[in-house]
Amino acid sequence: MLPRISEEITFRKLEILITFLESGSLARAAERLGTSAVSVHRALHSLEAGTRCALFRLEGRNLQPTDAAHALADVAREILQRMDEGINATRAIAGYGAERIRIGSLYSLTSGTVPSMIMALKARKPEVQAELILGSNSDLIQRLRDGTLDAAVMGLPESAPELETHALFDDDVFFAAPAQSPYAGQAAIDLRDCAEERFVSLQEGFVTYSRFVDAFRIAGFEPQIVMKTNDIFSLMNLVGGGIGCTLLPGRVRAVLPPSVRLIPLQERYAVRQTIALCFLRARERDPNLLALLAASRTLRLGGH
Repeated sequence: MLPRISEEITFRKLEILITFLESGSLARAAERLGTSAVSVHRALHSLEAGTRCALFRLEGRNLQPTDAAHALADVAREILQRMDEGINATRAIAGYGAERIRIGSLYSLTSGTVPSMIMALKARKPEVQAELILGSNSDLIQRLRDGTLDAAVMGLPESAPELETHALFDDDVFFAAPAQSPYAGQAAIDLRDCAEERFVSLQEGFVTYSRFVDAFRIAGFEPQIVMKTNDIFSLMNLVGGGIGCTLLPGRVRAVLPPSVRLIPLQERYAVRQTIALCFLRARERDPNLLALLAASRTLRLGGH
C-alpha cells in the first residue's frame, strides 16, 4: 500500500522551498518565481503543516531554514527531477513532442499532398522522423482514437467531435471510364443514363466510396457494383482494364493510367470531398502537430 502524503505538500510548494533556499530571501524567491513574498511565505508554512515539523525559525525579521528544511529540499530536488523525466518518457511513449510522428493518409494523397507536407515538416523540424500509415477514412479515425496515429490527412469526418480538423482543400469528384468507352467523349455525364452500366468501387469506409454513394443517391438508383477494392490505384487499374466505371476524385489525375479518362458529372450530381488534417483535440498543443499544421498551411495543396 502506498504511503499517504499530506495534501499540503505539492510539487509547486517543493519548488518554492528549493528556490527560497537557493535565493536566500522571500523577496528574491518571489521575484524568481513570479509571485509575491506573501505567497512564498504562505507556501513555506504550509509545508511545515504538511510535514508536521518546524522547517524554519525567525531570526529578527528573517526566516531561517532548519536542517530539516535542507533535508526536505534534497529529497524534493530528486523527486522533481524524477517526475520531469517520467513526464517526458510518458509523452514520448504517447507520441507527444517525440522525435517520431505517425501520419495517416488516404492512398490517393500519397502522390503529392502528403509527401509535400512531410518535406515541409522536415524543413521545420529536421530531427523528427515521419512514419506513414495508409488506410481508409474509417481506419484512420479509429487509429487516431486509439492513439496509434498522431495525425491523419483524410476526408473531413462528418461526426468526430473529439478530433481537431483543419481543412486543406476541396476536391471535385469525376466519372471515370475506360479511354475507349463512349463516355470518354462526353462533356459531362448524366448518371441516370448509366443505370445499366457496370461499376467498380472502393470498400465502405473510404471517403471516395461515401461520395460515390451520395452521387448515385441523387441519381435515384443503386449502381451495379461488380467488384470492390481497398486502394484507389487498384480501382483505377480496374477501370482501365474495362471491368467497370467508377467515380474518382480529381487529385488522382496526375497518376491516372493512360487507359482511363475523367469526365465531369453534370452539375446536379456534383459532389466534393474536403481533405483535412486531423488529430485529437486533447493533443492540440503538441509541438510536432503544431509544426505539421504550420507546414500544411505553407503549401499550395489541391485536387490536381
